[in-house]
Amino acid sequence: MLDWNGFKNTLQHNQVAVFGLGKSGLSTIKALVENEITVVAWDDDPEKQEQANKLGADIKDLTKIGLSNFDYLILSPGVPYTFNPHPVVDNAHQYECAIIGDVELLHLLKIPTQTIGITGTNGKSTSTALMTHILNECGLKAKEAGNIGIPVLDLEWKDKLDFLVLELSSYQLDLTPSFRPDYSILLNISPDHLDRHGSMKAYVESKSIILDGTGVGVVDIDDDFAQVLFDKFFLEGKRKYIPVSVFHEVPEGFFVKNDNLYQNHLGENQELANLSDLPSLKGHHNYQNIVCCIVTGLQIGLDLNQMVEALKTFPGLPHRQFVVSSQSQITFINDSKATNAEAAAKALSSYENIYWIAGGRAKENGLQGLEIFKDKVIKTFLIGEAEENFAQFLLKNNFEVMICHDLENATKQAYESAKNDNNPSTILLSPACASWDQFSSFEERGDAFTSYVQELVKV
Repeated sequence: MLDWNGFKNTLQHNQVAVFGLGKSGLSTIKALVENEITVVAWDDDPEKQEQANKLGADIKDLTKIGLSNFDYLILSPGVPYTFNPHPVVDNAHQYECAIIGDVELLHLLKIPTQTIGITGTNGKSTSTALMTHILNECGLKAKEAGNIGIPVLDLEWKDKLDFLVLELSSYQLDLTPSFRPDYSILLNISPDHLDRHGSMKAYVESKSIILDGTGVGVVDIDDDFAQVLFDKFFLEGKRKYIPVSVFHEVPEGFFVKNDNLYQNHLGENQELANLSDLPSLKGHHNYQNIVCCIVTGLQIGLDLNQMVEALKTFPGLPHRQFVVSSQSQITFINDSKATNAEAAAKALSSYENIYWIAGGRAKENGLQGLEIFKDKVIKTFLIGEAEENFAQFLLKNNFEVMICHDLENATKQAYESAKNDNNPSTILLSPACASWDQFSSFEERGDAFTSYVQELVKV
């Protein structure tokens, strides 16, 4: 059970502010109120205000009242914090009110289990779900939470867990001044969210938080940013740091070669497992997720053979290269979670004869780097705010392009084109964009695609 009494004994005012009333904010209010802690909450959305009020929060504009009598400001990860901070952040600093997120609050409540934290620009959700699956298949009890969609304070603690597996975004890590996972995984770092962090340096610093403190740190060193962090923390020696790679051999670490996982120790390479026949983990990029999870499992003490068997039964994620339908010669893939070019590259590299649906609200680098997949893509169907700019980029790189404006039309047009193809083909939703121009989330976008596909294949 969580130690609410111990936490309450540390409070001076028995009053906590909550700003930003998304899923994690409302979850936090519910938990605080149930444990008799006074909550003052604010969000610009009147509907969210009403929801918070029904949960027992007092609704006040926290940017306009002094926060000197509050023990904490619990901030939604979506609220700008470090770069161009929201006025509520400045208000809290002025009154020396501690700013934390819900993960840090869970830590202050003394999490009654070991924790595995996973971060990276891409692959966080897949690795979090995969790590949880492996633990459960190996006979332990584990749950996933955090950025993967389940707020940490919504978890039930009646039955003891062996592990809590947390997907942690850079925004969430910024709000964890003292929480450090027992086992940490850093998958990769590439430019993303720079409008929130202000610079690549600041973004990397946010990611680096997960490697601080004691425990075990598993780091894929295939990109320069992750390599620099590994070198820095390895020299500091606070944790046991283990390097992994899916592209080259690493001394005293783990690597993939010819679809096989190896461990290097004292200059000797030992073959551990073959990774080629895993139906829900297609594509070379998934080796990164697999290897980091297996290496973490080995550090925990899990059996290698059991972990390999668990890989074969992993169902995948609904919005990450998920097979929606496969009929005749056409396979429909929902990769709605690919919200930047690097994530879309993972999917484009995994299939042939692609009818690609892309677009939405573009990230800073647009489609840069995806021109190398021209020979895999038969035609691109563009939607959303980015469609005109994307069209210019793709046409310049000799892609065939159709402007479709919205996802329903794009799905229909892609299907009509693929039906006339004599070869097996893939209709791939991998937008390389945020969803917020036309949808509330990548999940809603992926669900819409699934419903459009289901209607089409009935015909």
